[in-house]
Amino acid sequence: MDFEYSPKVQELQQRLWSFMRQHVLPAEAEFAAEVQANRDAGNVWQPTRVMERLKQQARADGLWNLFLPQSERGAGLSNLEYAPLCEIMGRSGLAPEACNCSAPDTGNMEVLERYGTPAQQERWLQPLLRGEIRSGFAMTEPAVASSDATNIQASIRRDGDSYVINARKWWTSGANDPRCKVLILMGKTDPDHPDRHLRQSMILVPMDTPGVKVLRHLEVFGYDDAPHGHAEVEFHDVRVPVDNMLLGEGRGFEIAQGRLGPGRIHHCMRLIGLAERALQDMCRRAVSRRAFGRSLAEHGVTRERIAEARMRIDQARWLVLAAADRMDRLGNKVARKDIAMIKVVAPDMACQVIDWAIQVHGGAGVSQDFGLAQAYAHARTLRLADGPDEVHRDQIARMELAPYAAQAAQGATPH
Repeated sequence: MDFEYSPKVQELQQRLWSFMRQHVLPAEAEFAAEVQANRDAGNVWQPTRVMERLKQQARADGLWNLFLPQSERGAGLSNLEYAPLCEIMGRSGLAPEACNCSAPDTGNMEVLERYGTPAQQERWLQPLLRGEIRSGFAMTEPAVASSDATNIQASIRRDGDSYVINARKWWTSGANDPRCKVLILMGKTDPDHPDRHLRQSMILVPMDTPGVKVLRHLEVFGYDDAPHGHAEVEFHDVRVPVDNMLLGEGRGFEIAQGRLGPGRIHHCMRLIGLAERALQDMCRRAVSRRAFGRSLAEHGVTRERIAEARMRIDQARWLVLAAADRMDRLGNKVARKDIAMIKVVAPDMACQVIDWAIQVHGGAGVSQDFGLAQAYAHARTLRLADGPDEVHRDQIARMELAPYAAQAAQGATPH
């Protein structure tokens, strides 16, 4: 495998680094201040002027819609080419949205690109690609263990030329944001189908449809993640046209696998960048602070953790690149074990590296001044988002055991 970045990617990396240093990183404090001002004014979900300015700059710099592999609507990059760019964006919570490369919009745009009808693409995909609106993904439910998606109880019932939806969802990212205009909802159209993986469907639900109600926002370790946020949403007799169905009834799991594969690896790419920034902060702090007569960098425990962090980050990066390469060459379905492995490895790695960085910073590390506490909250959440570690580990083990089980069933001795 050749992971040498092409001249095209190297040039994009340089442009993206310039954008980050000149615009994104200097804007972080201003963004936080504007969000706090909106919070104090009682409208924390108000979009910020800072982000709109960054979006305009990213478009001017040609750093817009870098995702969408093998699509003329994006930058024409493969997953492998996108990985180092996504990593750079992952260093700041502002950069992905600034470049129109943030979740859940990227996953929803990929769904619409792959499975949407021309009418659905015209109404929703085009405004999303232009950054005019945002979207949400309504899958998880508070009443069931949604890590097993066959448990999902949302009802999607056909009634003439409409579908009627009744459901309660939560962790619907972005639903608080007034720019969120459409949700992709997963629910059951055929709850009695003998194949439990053909009971679910995905459907487009405009946020302004009667019966859609945002019940509350959900905090993550005390952070509201404004102005994006995460919401609990109720759907009471919500009626949408039959044309809003994606791909067809019973094909929700098929769409989910197409959506969640790229979404999972994008999270991991960004986590590499987040961990790199935490390691950078740890090193700077270690050489600038003294304890017990010497710098923190001269203490063996600090050096050991810095070395371990470097190794873990690089290991995770190579696993991300290997998974991306496999997705490009063989498809998301064949690469599902690679995707599952990095989805376990990257959040675990990031949590540990950020935790070490917090420790070097002492009390400052858990304050709001250095961003490490919020970074840890984000990384820890990704051990649950898009499937918890336990589900991915089980999937990995099943795929690893499959050939041995087949050989044993045939009476052969596994080698």
